[in-house]
Amino acid sequence: MKNSEQMLRPPYQVAGVDEVGRGPLAGSVVAAAVVLDPKKPIEGLLDSKLLTPEQREVLDQAIRRRALSYCIAESSVAEIDQLNILHASMLAMQRAIEGLTLEPELVLVDGNRCPTMSYPCQAIVKGDQHVQAISAASIIAKVYRDRQMVELHKIHPEYGFNRHKGYPTAQHRAAIIEHGVLPLHRTSFAPVRKALMVKKDTANA
Repeated sequence: MKNSEQMLRPPYQVAGVDEVGRGPLAGSVVAAAVVLDPKKPIEGLLDSKLLTPEQREVLDQAIRRRALSYCIAESSVAEIDQLNILHASMLAMQRAIEGLTLEPELVLVDGNRCPTMSYPCQAIVKGDQHVQAISAASIIAKVYRDRQMVELHKIHPEYGFNRHKGYPTAQHRAAIIEHGVLPLHRTSFAPVRKALMVKKDTANA
């Protein structure tokens, strides 16, 4: 039987989980899980959207060096189109949690729902702004996905992935209409479906 001190002890191995890439028209959705080391604090952890790319790069390296464990996982474009973006995001988070090298005593997830898992879990709205482990997860997921988009830009420079990172900007939507839909585009998303319909109508004209 646990003594009172053990019962009152807060969980030590807390995993923060966040995902990046629900909104883009292209590319995978990426999730990360991070267990920070209380003995190696990292200054400057914030929601990745509140940081500059340069700040994210510096913090990404610090998180990778100092965290007790971290894992980055993703769900593919095919899985997004098959499952829908919400379920694909949950799947990516599951994979990130399962990929940790240690078992967390508590999982804290950004948002309002938890993926299915065998660990105690709590969803926290705007958790990436209030929980450092979630902030850390948002940062390394964002850096990872942005790098993917930069690499895609090298292959398909006409789409401008290095600038919009796959999000539905006016430039991106115009590029899809002009140059067509790529295999990396999410055909279940309305702007991509519209571009496919335009192409089909044009071909049948």
